[in-house]
Amino acid sequence: MPKAAPLYELEKARLETYARSGYNFDPDQLANLPAGAGWNVDDYETDLPAEAPGPPAAQGAWAAAREVLRRYSFPPPGLITGIFLPDQPLEQRVMVLRGQFLFFTFWFGVRIGGVTDEVRTLPTGEQEQVWGYNYRTLEGHFERGQIDFMVHKNLTTGRVWFHIHAVSQTGRIRNPVYWLGFRLFGRTLQKRFSNQSVRRLREQVEQMLREGWPAPAAAESPTIRPVSAHEEAREQLEKNQ
Repeated sequence: MPKAAPLYELEKARLETYARSGYNFDPDQLANLPAGAGWNVDDYETDLPAEAPGPPAAQGAWAAAREVLRRYSFPPPGLITGIFLPDQPLEQRVMVLRGQFLFFTFWFGVRIGGVTDEVRTLPTGEQEQVWGYNYRTLEGHFERGQIDFMVHKNLTTGRVWFHIHAVSQTGRIRNPVYWLGFRLFGRTLQKRFSNQSVRRLREQVEQMLREGWPAPAAAESPTIRPVSAHEEAREQLEKNQ
């Protein structure tokens, strides 16, 4: 029997549709949000196993966290399912995300808006190595905004930590059922996603260090599956085309 094509190949056309979609907000406005503008600004952080001072170790906590972030294996699979082309350069990655909460299912399109790989100077004068990326919401998303995932290492103290920074606002939702569900549970889903993501990333980094660096098993990652497997997903995508 011929080998079945990978699911991300089967759904390549749908991913290309999102690749042609624009953002549903102006990213430049996030730098200077006025008070009371209706945007949620959230930060979540967790410490990872410390390293010796100096540049990140080749197989230390910082490098392990970077690998977990690249694979997008840290989101809780019960809340978020990711569909993307694994061989696509990270800086060009487009993703279809499925969010689930109770009996509601939400489908989103996002695109990587930037990759960070730099050494920064802290207010103390110490330096830190920072790596990560953000993704931004596309047309048809129920939210507007950006979320940043960053792993840091203080090169003086050896402290390593993971930080999530999210800026979001409810977008335009035409379907009244989706609108009600998102109004009731969207904010709860946001917070649960971030809280569980920082915990899962820490657990996966600790597992990699404990087991001698194997990357998180595929079972630990969000399932990559075709959007067409769900009727509501197909309808939502067709509306956005």
